[in-house]
Amino acid sequence: MAEKYNHTQQAPVHHTQQAPVERHSRNGEESNTYQFKDEIKREKRIKMYKYIGAFIVFQIIVFTVFGLTVVKVKTPKVRLGAIDIQSLNSVPATPSFDASFTTQIRVKNPNWGPFKFDASIATFSYQGVTLGQVLIQKSKAKMRSTKKIGVTVNLNSKALPSSSNLGSELKSGVLTLRSQAKLSGKVEIMSVTKKKKSAQMDCAIVFDLSKKAIQGMECE
Repeated sequence: MAEKYNHTQQAPVHHTQQAPVERHSRNGEESNTYQFKDEIKREKRIKMYKYIGAFIVFQIIVFTVFGLTVVKVKTPKVRLGAIDIQSLNSVPATPSFDASFTTQIRVKNPNWGPFKFDASIATFSYQGVTLGQVLIQKSKAKMRSTKKIGVTVNLNSKALPSSSNLGSELKSGVLTLRSQAKLSGKVEIMSVTKKKKSAQMDCAIVFDLSKKAIQGMECE
């Protein structure tokens, strides 16, 4: 009976000695687990901060490009298109001439928004004297496009004073006229920005009287 009693007393002693080791092992594993989780969280935070920084830089670049290209409003241009002569008659001895032709008023809008312009007049003159006019109706040129307005022009020299150089110019076989126009309106960017702009035209048109054709045209 003494041997059985001693044997049963040794078993609890054996388990009592192993318990601290197991607890220490579990504590070590839990500590490593927490450190691993903290490391993952730290890496996620770093990645998140990198993404936020990259996004901010991207937004700055976008707004900078937007401000330099889109929001910056440029002045539209208005020019004459190709001229198709219907009739061209001249009498150097009188002197007198009359002309009829078709052309286009071209409004070029380089902006990222429409250019809405009011009605205006295009004049055709000789040495500062108006010989004819055409109406440019109220309209708009869409963003980054050219609005083409077809017109028919009828001119004659009746308004010129007798002191003009018309006679000598008609004898040379070349006649130079000028065409001018001003279009006033607003450029609208993304329905937010509206800026007043005026497009101006000043073209010199050279007629070849013998060939009844256009010798050249230059617009400013």
